[in-house]
Amino acid sequence: MTMDVAAVADLGPDDRAAFFERDAGIESVRGDVEEIVERVRKEGDVAVREFTSDFDGVEVGNIEITDECERAYDEIDDETRDAIETAAANVREFHEAQLPEDWQREFDTGRELGRRFRPLERVGVYVPGGSAAYPSSAIMGVVPAVVAGVDHVSVVTPPADDPSPVTLAAIHAAGADAVFSVGGAQAIAGLAYGTETITRVQKIVGPGNKWVTAAKAIVRGDVEIDFLAGPSEVVVIADETADPEIVAAELVAQAEHDPNASVVAVTDDEATADAVAAAVDEQAGKREREDVIRAALENDASGVLRARSMSEAILFTEEYAPEHLSIVAEDDDSLLARIDSAGSVFLGSNTPVAAGDYASGTNHVLPTNGGARVTGGLSVETFLRSTTVQRLSRHGLAELGETITTLAEAEGLEAHAESVRIRLADDEGER
Repeated sequence: MTMDVAAVADLGPDDRAAFFERDAGIESVRGDVEEIVERVRKEGDVAVREFTSDFDGVEVGNIEITDECERAYDEIDDETRDAIETAAANVREFHEAQLPEDWQREFDTGRELGRRFRPLERVGVYVPGGSAAYPSSAIMGVVPAVVAGVDHVSVVTPPADDPSPVTLAAIHAAGADAVFSVGGAQAIAGLAYGTETITRVQKIVGPGNKWVTAAKAIVRGDVEIDFLAGPSEVVVIADETADPEIVAAELVAQAEHDPNASVVAVTDDEATADAVAAAVDEQAGKREREDVIRAALENDASGVLRARSMSEAILFTEEYAPEHLSIVAEDDDSLLARIDSAGSVFLGSNTPVAAGDYASGTNHVLPTNGGARVTGGLSVETFLRSTTVQRLSRHGLAELGETITTLAEAEGLEAHAESVRIRLADDEGER
C-alpha cells in the first residue's frame, strides 16, 4: 500500500504530538532495570553472569575479551579490515580537527584569563553486538575518546555463542583498552559502579535498546552519560528538483533500523510528495528487512508531508529537531542556514545518511527525541573537561575591588568582601 501524503497544515493535535513528542520508551522497563542495576551494584560479576545467562542465553567464561578482539582483527578478511581502517581513519581525522587549544590572554591591564582542556581518565563505550555486526558503533564511540586523550577506554558489547568477529575487530582497531563481553542494563551498571572485572568509569556513551537507555537514565548522577537516545530518525527536506527515488531510499534506509524508527519527508511540491510515497512503497518491497521497514513506515511519527512553502517545511523540521536531516534541494545551503536544531545534516543528492553512519568521518551517535534542540552528537568535547584560569595583578584587583566588595556585601557575604580588602590594604597601617 502506498504511503499517504498529508498536509502539514492539516495535522491535528494528536498528529503533531506523534511527530514532536517522541520518546525512547524506557518507562515500560524502568522498574525491571532498576532491579538489575541495583543487583549489579551490590553483587558485581555474579549478577552480571546471571543476567547474561538469563537475557542473552550465553554462559560467559571470561568476561574480559580484549585478547579475542585482537585475534579477530588478525583473522578477518583483508577487505573488511581495510574498510574498518578506512572508516576509523576518517573518523579520527574529523575528530582531531575538533581538539580545542588551551588559551590564556590579558583582557586589560592586570587581568589575565584563560581556559584549558583535559581529558577524562576513564570512559565506557556501549557497542551493540552479540551475533549482529555493528563495527561502526565501535569506531564512533571509541575513536573520539582516544583522540581526546582518555587514559582508559572500556568497551562493553553483548555476548553471543558466535560473536561477530567484525565488531570485535573494529573495537580493537578503534583503540579500546579493555573489552568486556556483557550487554544490556547489566553492562551499563557494571561500567557505572565497577565489578571485580569491569573497570568503573566516569562517563558512559553509546546507543542501545530501551533497556540500555533506561539503565543510563538510572545511573545518571552516579556517572555521567552522553544522552538518552531512542529509535533512529530522519527528516528529508525536498524540493521539486529532488529525485523521488533518492528521497525514498533515504526513508527506507532509516526505516530498516527499527520498527519504531521515525522517517519523514517534507516537500513543498505536490508531485514530488506523491512520487516519494509511491517510491517508498516500491522500494520497501525489495528489501530483505521489509517487515521491519513497513512497521516503521506505519509508525505515527513517519510520513510524507506536503508543506505550503519551504518556510513551512523549515518550521516543521525545526520543531521536529531530527537526529538526521537530509536536504535534497537546489538551494540546500540557504535552507541549512535556517535550521538550528538537527543532530547531523546531509546536503545534496550525493550525500546519503549512510555515509555518516559509516565512513565520511562525522559521528553517528546523535541525539534523538528532539534532543538536538539542546545538544549535539558525540564529539571530542564529550570526553573533555574545561578549567578556567585567572591571574590578577595588584592593579587589576584594585580596578575590580569596589565592584567585588559591593556585590559581595549586597549578597550578605562580608567575608568575601574582606578577602579583597585584605589584599588591597595599605602595607603600612591598614593591615
